[in-house]
Amino acid sequence: PPAVPPPPGPPARGSLSLHRAYLRSPLGLLRLGQLALGAAFWVTVAAHKYEGAAHFALFAAVLVWLLTLALFGLSLLGRWALVPWLGSRWLLTNLVHDLALGVGLYAAATGIMGYKAGRKSYCNLPGYSQHCLYSAYLSASVCGGITACLYLFSGLYCLSRRCRDQRDII
Repeated sequence: PPAVPPPPGPPARGSLSLHRAYLRSPLGLLRLGQLALGAAFWVTVAAHKYEGAAHFALFAAVLVWLLTLALFGLSLLGRWALVPWLGSRWLLTNLVHDLALGVGLYAAATGIMGYKAGRKSYCNLPGYSQHCLYSAYLSASVCGGITACLYLFSGLYCLSRRCRDQRDII
């Protein structure tokens, strides 16, 4: 099939301009929430002692956070056409990122941290004198669960736009 040109970005005013309509759109607001809660997740895990499967949870959270930051930056600047092959499929790129990577990896990371919180729940008792990671693991699990929900909402938003034959993210 012939190559479809990428959806138009914001009108160019100088070298770089912000795509303000994207920032006010549901997807832009969801991306801001994903970035904030995703950072809270991985900072909480990284700031405390972690071992075992928490390494994967931290890797997954940082990977998805960095990819989300790249998507947000390119969308905010309206420069998704600069990405080879994916720029012409920007809505589909966002959809796959949100549902496959965002929901999938954050759900796994949330499950891992929830399991680890459950394993450390004994140290939440009064009078326990050792360092307790229960609250850190529980906080990370809650942040991860909310973040996975935000990715699900943004994925459903992109899916609804795609089902209505719209090609742009806003």
